[in-house]
Amino acid sequence: MISALPFDDFRNLLAILPPADTAAEARVRALFAKADKPKGSLGRIEDIAAWLAAWTGRAPPAVNRPLVAIFAGNHGVARHGISPRPVAATANAVEHCAAGGAAVNQICIANDLGLKVFDLALHIPTADITEDAALDERGCAATMAFGMEAIAGGTDLLCLGDLGVGNSTVAAALCAALFGGSGADWVTSGSGADASMRARKAEVVDAALAFHGTGLRDPLEALRRIGGREFAAIAGAILAARVQKIPVLLDGFVAIAAAAALQAAPPAALHQFQHSRLAPAPAPARAPQRLRLRPLLDLGVSHGEGAGAALAAGLVKAAALTSSGMAAAVH
Repeated sequence: MISALPFDDFRNLLAILPPADTAAEARVRALFAKADKPKGSLGRIEDIAAWLAAWTGRAPPAVNRPLVAIFAGNHGVARHGISPRPVAATANAVEHCAAGGAAVNQICIANDLGLKVFDLALHIPTADITEDAALDERGCAATMAFGMEAIAGGTDLLCLGDLGVGNSTVAAALCAALFGGSGADWVTSGSGADASMRARKAEVVDAALAFHGTGLRDPLEALRRIGGREFAAIAGAILAARVQKIPVLLDGFVAIAAAAALQAAPPAALHQFQHSRLAPAPAPARAPQRLRLRPLLDLGVSHGEGAGAALAAGLVKAAALTSSGMAAAVH
């Protein structure tokens, strides 16, 4: 239920999140230590298995119902010419996924992953963040609540991705608000912006930061003022996953920015997420560093739409199976 002060519900939830199960994590590490192999020889596979145990409470861990959830939103700020793609491209990409023709569809088939794509009112872009808040508090809270429903039906590994023309500029604005810096520090080429378009993107970010000013000091306010529907939905999905003890894989700049807003909201210490892929561009690569996240993959993938998280899910599944199989052998 959403109260008269919608964000209060989320602030209260952030205050009572369950901690990591350090005992389960220790059991997994102990099982690897007893296995017939050189110490630490499986490298990050051991760390991934221990991470799964910590955030699920299961030792050894298991991944039986992995899900890729992609949230799609449109942005009023796109009217400033910050993307080489038209706004209609967001809906086209959603339809492409629904038809099974996107890269993420094939990766999900290869790794036996479920896939859900959510159209977040694409026909109603958010307000232009250079002159208004993207969403009002009730609308942002309702979208976060909608994102929380992504795990309905059950999952034990949640992979989060996005679709949205112009949303790399919005992610840059949100990271600048949360971490500091100017537009030039955070904008990227996105889906193919040239130098002049990148400069325009930086100007848009700076204009948004100046317009909202001190209103961005609160992370949830920053999320609603200069974020967007896919950002809010991803934040809600992360929060719901934490409550339900579901580990999360983040894909790309947008998901990282949404996670950063939650992480910055006191007293949050989420940490149940992993970053799926190293971004080729410097700015998106800096954002996970601020959250102390090491990417699981370095494949030069900048495609978006959850593809990197879907690829990383295969690695996470392998880590879980390695842990459980070796545990059986030890016993």
